[in-house]
Amino acid sequence: MKANLISVFGPVSAWLTISAGVLAANEPVKDLNDLENLEVKVQAVASKVMPATVALLSNETQSSGSGVITTAEGLILTAAHVVQGAEDISVVFPDGKQVRGKVLGANYSKDIAMVQIIDKGPWPFVEMGSSDPLAAGDWVIAMGHSAGFDAARTPPIRFGHVVSEGPGNFLTTDCTLIGGDSGGPLFDLNGKIVGINSSIGTSLTNNNHAGIDGFKADWKNLLAGRSWGTLSLNPFANQEMPVLGIAMGMSEDGINGVPVEGVVRDSPAAGGGIRRGDIIQR
Repeated sequence: MKANLISVFGPVSAWLTISAGVLAANEPVKDLNDLENLEVKVQAVASKVMPATVALLSNETQSSGSGVITTAEGLILTAAHVVQGAEDISVVFPDGKQVRGKVLGANYSKDIAMVQIIDKGPWPFVEMGSSDPLAAGDWVIAMGHSAGFDAARTPPIRFGHVVSEGPGNFLTTDCTLIGGDSGGPLFDLNGKIVGINSSIGTSLTNNNHAGIDGFKADWKNLLAGRSWGTLSLNPFANQEMPVLGIAMGMSEDGINGVPVEGVVRDSPAAGGGIRRGDIIQR
C-alpha cells in the first residue's frame, strides 16, 4: 500500500473561513474543529488532483522533475528548466504507469513549459484556476514527486500559504519543497492549478512558483512549440546564477525588441532604471 504524505507548514493563526465545509482565506482558525475541517478539505483536494500529478524523466539529459496534466488529451504544464535540452519525455503516473511525452514550447524567462502525452487518452486532468487574485496569507497546496518518482508512495502533499508576490507573475510560498518537486503543481483549496513549482530550496525565499496566469498569457506560443527567453534573466529559476533581475515577454509583430514583464526590486536591472513595459533592443 502506498503512503500518503502530508506536510503542513505555517502558523495556525493563518486566515481561514469554514462554513458548511467551505474554506476561504479571510477568517482565523479558532479551534481544533476548524483544523479538522481543514484537514478534510486538504485530503479531498489531494485525492482529486493526485492522479494528474506526474513525474517527468528525460533519458537525453538524465534530469527529472514533476508536472501536472491539464487536459483530457494529455497536455502537461511544468517548469522550463525541468525539460531544458530534452525533446522526448517519459511521463510516470503515481500508480507507476509510464507513457511517452513530447516537449512543446517553453518560456525560460518565466520558467514555464508544456509537454504533450503522445499515447492516446483520455487522461486524468486538473482544471486551471487563476494566480492573479492570490494574496499573502491565502492557503495553497503544493505537490510533486520529491527526490524523483518513488513507487512506494504517492506524491507528498505540502500545505502552506502565499507569502508574497514577485515580478512577472511569480509567487513565493512557505510550502517546503525539495529536489524533484520542480515543475509540480500548486493548487488552491478548490483543487485548481494556480502555479507551477519553479525554484526550490531550504530557504523560505527559494520556494517560488510560476503563476498559472503566465501560462495563459503565453498559451498559443507554448502550444505551437515555440521556445524563447533564458533562465539567466529569470530572477527565481536558479538562485546560484547571477541574474539581471527581470522577467521578459515575447517579441510581438511590429515591436523591435523584447518587452519587460517585471523587475526585481534592488536588482541590477532596477538599479539601471529598467521598468516594466520597457522594450529591450540589441
